[in-house]
Amino acid sequence: MTDDHALLSLVYCSTATRPFGQSELAELLAVSRANNDARDITGMLLHRDGEFVQILEGDRYDVEKLMTVIGRDPRHTDVRVLIEEPLHERRFEDWTMGYQALVAPDPQHSEGFRDSFDDLRMGDRDMVGRALMELTMWFRVRESAGRQPVES
Repeated sequence: MTDDHALLSLVYCSTATRPFGQSELAELLAVSRANNDARDITGMLLHRDGEFVQILEGDRYDVEKLMTVIGRDPRHTDVRVLIEEPLHERRFEDWTMGYQALVAPDPQHSEGFRDSFDDLRMGDRDMVGRALMELTMWFRVRESAGRQPVES
């Protein structure tokens, strides 16, 4: 038996069914933030070249209910849950939905290059966990340096 009010972290990825313009992304974020605030769900959304990676945190019941809605959303396909795990404390407690648009780097410019975004989308469980930790740290460093991700 699971505790519906236990804190849960869920990471999923998906592919947009069509290109998202900046105004569409802004509208998606505004609606998501309002809904997440009402449900006490926090997290982060990353977008790059039509691919999304999202981290959701909240009560198990609320996060699982939201994932059902997300899975039925016709704006994206190939929705895959990458990690679903209990949390002791939130990683993004101040963000109803932190957001960052990413630009794919050119791996030819760096020897030993690894792409955390791709690791999240295509890696095994250990790689996904490491990439999640790296991206969380990246967001925290940007936040502390005053270069905050877009947030309401």
